[in-house]
Amino acid sequence: MSDTPLFKSTRKSEVLLTSDQMVVNILTITTVSLAIIAIAVGIVGTSPNDAVIMVVSAFITGGAILLARRGHTTLGRVLVPGLLTLVAAFIAYTRGGLYHISVSAFPVIIVIAGLLLGTRGSFLFALLTSIAAAFIGYADINGFTPLPAPKQLGYEDIVIAIVLFFTTAGALNMLIQRLTESLREAEANAQSQEEANLELQQLQKELESRVGQRTAELQEKAVQFQTIAQVSQTITSIQNPDQLLSSVTDLISERFGIYHTGIFLVDERGENAILQAANSDGGQRMLARGHRLQVGSQGMVGHVTATGNPRIALDVGEDAVFFDNPDLPDTHSEIALPLKVAGQTFGALDLQSTQTNAFDADDIQTLSILSDQVAIAIQNARSFEHSHQAVQEVEAAYRQMTGQVWRQVASRKKVIGYEYDGATPKPITEKSKNDLSLNIPLLLRGQTIGNFKLIAPEPDRRWTEDELTIAQAVAERTVLTLETARLLEESQQRAARERTIGEISTSISSSTDMEEILRNAVQELGRRMGGAEVVLELGSDLDTKDKTE
Repeated sequence: MSDTPLFKSTRKSEVLLTSDQMVVNILTITTVSLAIIAIAVGIVGTSPNDAVIMVVSAFITGGAILLARRGHTTLGRVLVPGLLTLVAAFIAYTRGGLYHISVSAFPVIIVIAGLLLGTRGSFLFALLTSIAAAFIGYADINGFTPLPAPKQLGYEDIVIAIVLFFTTAGALNMLIQRLTESLREAEANAQSQEEANLELQQLQKELESRVGQRTAELQEKAVQFQTIAQVSQTITSIQNPDQLLSSVTDLISERFGIYHTGIFLVDERGENAILQAANSDGGQRMLARGHRLQVGSQGMVGHVTATGNPRIALDVGEDAVFFDNPDLPDTHSEIALPLKVAGQTFGALDLQSTQTNAFDADDIQTLSILSDQVAIAIQNARSFEHSHQAVQEVEAAYRQMTGQVWRQVASRKKVIGYEYDGATPKPITEKSKNDLSLNIPLLLRGQTIGNFKLIAPEPDRRWTEDELTIAQAVAERTVLTLETARLLEESQQRAARERTIGEISTSISSSTDMEEILRNAVQELGRRMGGAEVVLELGSDLDTKDKTE
């Protein structure tokens, strides 16, 4: 065992005795013990000199305490066991030899020396006390002591005392070693626990950092998804394709902080992707000159429109790309996303940023949702435009057909209207040429099929609001009633026609003789054609022509 202190701090949070503090405590205990023994000896003892020696020793150890408190413990470590050895040996020599009670202090001195000086200290003072005991015993046996009469001692008593002292030192050494091993194990365990705590703290910090980073990423994703939802809600309400494309580029650039946003659409031949909308100044210049990229070319948009897969280009890293578009000189990162519906790619959404390494793999997944929404909005706007055009064409055709039908109706009617002069309605067989003061057209599906003509008796008469409202209402109801009547008449004619066809078919199909069938067909058709001559013969002019040739 070395001079390693028996007690030391193993954890910062614990308050344990240090080596210097131990010395102070041992010196304090020794000083107090000497003072108590001095008082006891002075009161009940028969030798005042012993009390004086004890008091002087107490003052000496007290001085050692003061030095130890100031960090000077070496003197106290050596002085205390040495002083105690001298005091105990002197008292034993002068008072009773080896049989005196003071000799019992030698094992205590060996223990104190072991605590203050370690293993070598305990064995050193075991040797010193043995020498003292041998001298006292030898002097006692041979009558060299100041005792009134020699004691009945033998040399074996000296040997026993020496063995006892070294046994005490050995036992103390074993005890100290065991305590030292226990303390070392405790230190190792404490150190392991401290290291584990540090690892746990480090792991906790890393986890907190990861959680914080992940939380920030999730918050950023949530903001992106919210922005995508807002952009989608806005663009789905726009039905004009040109306005939609322009709004999409402006919204994406504004909401996502994108330097340049462009939309390319593939032409009908599928050969080129043509820039249709852009928000940046450079994009506007590219639009003005009809910027286009070949589908399948090495460029970002060409690759995306050909493969239907998104692509990222950065100006940093192993796959760095040099952006050399003079219209977009500040571009440092670019991502192109396909615009496709039902697996069919019809364009690309091109996003360019002024930041290096602005896009990553996670952005592909997020922004692909945006590109899908843009693709659906474009497709819906196109479908709406086509449907609107189809509806307009149908309405135009229907209006044209309505005008033709009513012109035919007017051409078949002898009476094309009526005129009321305040007395009796009179039929009109040709268009009126009277000067008018008010003309209200009869409108049906955007077509004028007639007119209400109001002629005032006084040329300067002003029609009231009520009169105009009444005339307009009558005109609207007249148009609806006329159309209803025409449709009813047309339906009746169609029903009569179907009925006539049915009757002719019944008459023809009632016979199985071919000549009778021909005769009945000619007869029935002639009767319904107003006396017209009807000829029915088998064969055709083509057959006759073939025979002639």
